[in-house]
Amino acid sequence: MIWAVLAFHVAARIAYVGFIWVGLVRQQASDWWTRRWGTEGGFAKFRRGAWFVMLIDGVSFVAVCLVDRGTLPATVPRVPAIVVGVALALLGIGTKLCAAATLGDKAYYWYNFFTPAARVAPAVTGPYRYLRNPMYTVGYLQTYGFALVTGSLAGLAVSLFDQAAILAFYWRVERTHFEQAIRRAA
Repeated sequence: MIWAVLAFHVAARIAYVGFIWVGLVRQQASDWWTRRWGTEGGFAKFRRGAWFVMLIDGVSFVAVCLVDRGTLPATVPRVPAIVVGVALALLGIGTKLCAAATLGDKAYYWYNFFTPAARVAPAVTGPYRYLRNPMYTVGYLQTYGFALVTGSLAGLAVSLFDQAAILAFYWRVERTHFEQAIRRAA
């Protein structure tokens, strides 16, 4: 059972990162979404697709942790693992919520890819005051925390895989886009 759930989650993460990666690269290269449906319509279609793959990814992650619960080695004491897990989850969720509030609802779904003429400036308030990318770094601690709370070894492994996948997207697509936009604005 765990192998099926694990395989489904890996496929879900690849679908999520793949959808946003390909969708945003196509938008940036050829206005793929906005040429067909306009700025707001194209963004709305992309956002619905991104929301859907994010939802499946999140649910499948929780499924991995629940199906694999209690598999951490006995050398990891349960009570400290739960305490550390809750702390990590709260820190990760708090950071992600604060970062999302700082950026705004549209920016959470990469709206600036759909409005290339709009001025882009790096966020310098909220958690962005201290971290260059709080969403994909500290904002992922809740996955490790949930894996610790459930005692899921596979959950810890897919947390690492999930974070590596989104960081690869950040380095190859999002960061490049922002750097180009900031150079254009200068």
